[in-house]
Amino acid sequence: MKQLQIRCVLILAVLVFAVIKVTGQITMPEELTKNPLKEQLKYLEDRTRIYENYRAIREDMFQKLKVNVTDTLYESNRKIAGLNKTTSILNKTIDSLKVNFESTKTRLEEMTITKNSIKVIGLEINKLTYNKIMWTILILLVAVLLLGFLVFKRNLSTIFNTKKEFQDLKVEFETYRKTTREAREKLTMDHFNEIKRLKGG
Repeated sequence: MKQLQIRCVLILAVLVFAVIKVTGQITMPEELTKNPLKEQLKYLEDRTRIYENYRAIREDMFQKLKVNVTDTLYESNRKIAGLNKTTSILNKTIDSLKVNFESTKTRLEEMTITKNSIKVIGLEINKLTYNKIMWTILILLVAVLLLGFLVFKRNLSTIFNTKKEFQDLKVEFETYRKTTREAREKLTMDHFNEIKRLKGG
């Protein structure tokens, strides 16, 4: 029974001591729990005193600041690691895009050369040069054709004129032959009549 009383007294004493300690303990300032680290340091700088080159700071505040600094450093390191990872991924993406760009640029140049050239008898000729050659050949062919047409027309006209002249000459020759025959026949008749007259006379 005595032991039970002693235990109860001890428990009661511990509880009273704990309550006294909790109520007597100074609360942590809100600036050290909610503000950023820079403002926390400013708060401690403003609220603490320097004595013989030493700054007096409460232990609980120091421990809270230590935790806060550690947390801030951990968070900063985590962000830096994340940024480094993102930077690495972005650098790889940039390298990949550069390779793709160079490949696309090379293909585009090849396509441009292919588009601007044409294969003739196994030779790659620039389309501009090819067009110039083809237009020159076409103009020459048209000129030759036009010249041929003009020569043909002139020859046709000459042939037509020659044929007409031949027809006229033929008619003239027929007329001349007929006239000559008639003149010969008349001359023959005149000669025959003259002979007959001479014989009869």
